[in-house]
Amino acid sequence: MGDHEPVLVAEFLALAEPKPGESWVDGTVGGGGHAGAILGRIGPAGRLIGIDRDPAAVETARARLASSANAQVERGSYERAGEVVRRHWGGDAVDGILLDLGVSSFQLDDPGRGFSFMRPGPLDMRMGPDAPETAAQLVNRLGVEELEAAIREFGEEPRARRVAEAIVRERGTRPIEDTVRFAELVGSAAGGRRGRAHPATRTFQAIRMLVNREVERLEAALASLPGLLRPGGRMAVITFHSLEDRPVKAAFRKLSRQDGWDLLTKHVVAPSREEVLRNPRSRSAKLRVIRRPDGERT
Repeated sequence: MGDHEPVLVAEFLALAEPKPGESWVDGTVGGGGHAGAILGRIGPAGRLIGIDRDPAAVETARARLASSANAQVERGSYERAGEVVRRHWGGDAVDGILLDLGVSSFQLDDPGRGFSFMRPGPLDMRMGPDAPETAAQLVNRLGVEELEAAIREFGEEPRARRVAEAIVRERGTRPIEDTVRFAELVGSAAGGRRGRAHPATRTFQAIRMLVNREVERLEAALASLPGLLRPGGRMAVITFHSLEDRPVKAAFRKLSRQDGWDLLTKHVVAPSREEVLRNPRSRSAKLRVIRRPDGERT
């Protein structure tokens, strides 16, 4: 299992400014990298809850944060963070929320999880056991129209129809169950390599997002989580592609224009050249941070 290096840590700390004694929620705790950085700022008088859908991530984060008595890690979905906070702390007001979206390195690097086509593995792609179907079950069940719609919407694949038809045609010979076969099939239908990206990259993203209901969960979180913040509280979101960044940008802009929230990132924050060289997977990361205005909670 590869080490997961958290992205944009320095930029997040500079903008969101976790302070001693504050209460924070890391809704995508992963390997615990960002959570550890937050704990370093809030100190022993503060408290943190880390949440993740992935049991392996929960285990890793618990081990990493074991020395911090003020940190709790629980398996769950970030859009339901309010329930977790109430259960642990008895109230639902916090000073900060962080979401780091996308797939972690230890998910990508484990061929048994089925997120990557770099090594053979089962076509799974579930971020947690609560996902009702694996990627293999979906691609072997959905019709051409449903596959095309998902691949076009979530993968922004211009050849979505050709890819969908190829999937349905291929599974007629035998079920599609492994990552390499699926990547070869999709790559052949989608056409040649586009720059640095494998031609199957967009379709893999689309199927992963469909399996894990990523857009639905993000929209639910953007509707509910800002309401957990105390006056002066901050919410930070790190995204990795436009389908994640667009709804975050729209939600934060609405809070700013309609409710007077402070956009702490007037423009999206990207990783430094040094970070990208050190950690190439950070290349597409974008950070946005917003602050609830001081005053009475409404």
